[in-house]
Amino acid sequence: MCLAIPGQIIEMVDEENRLARVSVTGVQRNVNIGLLDGASPPVVVGDWVLIHVGFAMSRIDEAEAHATLSLLQQMGAEFHEEMQEYRGSSIK
Repeated sequence: MCLAIPGQIIEMVDEENRLARVSVTGVQRNVNIGLLDGASPPVVVGDWVLIHVGFAMSRIDEAEAHATLSLLQQMGAEFHEEMQEYRGSSIK
């Protein structure tokens, strides 16, 4: 199963390649934010985004991020499986 998981941008890693460091429940990974180019206002450190297969798909507000994480955690095994896959993924 592939879920869109909320994460918070904690650092812009590579502006040219549109990579940002994102924290998802404490797990940090680089994700591509290029799909959000043209967003108004631009995506910045501190923003919450929905992540799917290494890409930030949309920006969401903090309340929505926490509510979504809470619902995902209630899924139990599926959420834990997705987080295991997330932990093992990497974009450099």
